[in-house]
Amino acid sequence: MTLRAYADLLRIHFAFAWPLLFCSGLFLAFTAYQNFSWPLVVTAALIGLFGFEAGMVLNDYVDRERDTKDVEGRLTRYWRLFGTRPLAAGEIPATHALGLFLILGLLALLLIATLPYPHSLWVAAIMGYSFAVEVFYQVKKRDQTFPIAQVVGRTDFALFPVAGYLVAGTPDLTALLYFLFFYPYALAHLGANDLVDVENDHARGMRTVTVLYGTRGTAHWIAGFTALHGGAALLFAGVLGPTARAGLLVGFAMLLVANVVILRGPTPEAAMRVLPLFHLAMVVYAGGMILGAVW
Repeated sequence: MTLRAYADLLRIHFAFAWPLLFCSGLFLAFTAYQNFSWPLVVTAALIGLFGFEAGMVLNDYVDRERDTKDVEGRLTRYWRLFGTRPLAAGEIPATHALGLFLILGLLALLLIATLPYPHSLWVAAIMGYSFAVEVFYQVKKRDQTFPIAQVVGRTDFALFPVAGYLVAGTPDLTALLYFLFFYPYALAHLGANDLVDVENDHARGMRTVTVLYGTRGTAHWIAGFTALHGGAALLFAGVLGPTARAGLLVGFAMLLVANVVILRGPTPEAAMRVLPLFHLAMVVYAGGMILGAVW
C-alpha cells in the first residue's frame, strides 16, 4: 500500500512527460548553439524529473486538508494510477511528503549546480520561482474574485521547458517565443482541468475558473487561450525546423478537437473525454522539437 501511495503522490504514470518536456527546450538550445552533449541530456532529464515531481508533492502537501473534502473521484483516477490522494487519505504522513519534496528539490538543485555558470543560476532561479508560485497558486485560489492565482500560477508550467532551454542556451528570442507559446496552452489546459473537477472545487471552497465563471465561461476561457496559443504558435514556428513545425500543427489540431467537444457541451464529462488530448498535444509538441533537433 505504501508503494502504491507514493506512486499516486508522484503521479508515476505521467513521470515520462516531465523530462520529455524539459528536454524539448534543451534540444532547441542544442540546435541554436551547436553544443550537443549526451551527459547534458541525462543531467537535464533528471533535473526535469526531480524538479517537476517535487512540485507535484508540494501541490498535494499544501492542499492536503482541502483534498479531504473531495466528493467525486473522476480526475483523481485520471491523474493517479491507483486513484487515491494519499495525503488526504492518511496513507502518507504529511511530514514524510514534506521530506520527499525537500529530497527531490535538493537532488534537482545538486544537478543544477553541475551546470556551467550562468546556466546554473538561471535554471535554479526558475526552480525557486516555480515552487514559490505553486504555493501562491494553491493558497490564493481559495479566496479570490479574479483568477489571479491561475494567471500568475501557470507561469511556472510555462517556464518549465524554458528552463530546459537555459540548460544549454541563453535568454534569447527563442526562449521568449517558447514561453509565449506555452503559457496560453497552460491556461487552456488549466481551464479543462477545472471544468472536470468543478464538483470537488465547490466542495473544497476553491475559487477556480469554473467556480468563478461557470461551465460556459470556462469553455470560453479554454477557447480564448487556445486561440492565443495558436497565434503564438505561428510566431514560434518561425524559429523551428520542419519536423517541429509539423508537431505544432498536429498538436494544435488535437486542441481544436478538444475545444469543439467542450464548446458543444461544456460539462465535466465532456472535458474529461478530451483532457487526454491536451496532454497528448504537449507530448507531440515536445517530441517534434526533439526529433527536429536530432534530424
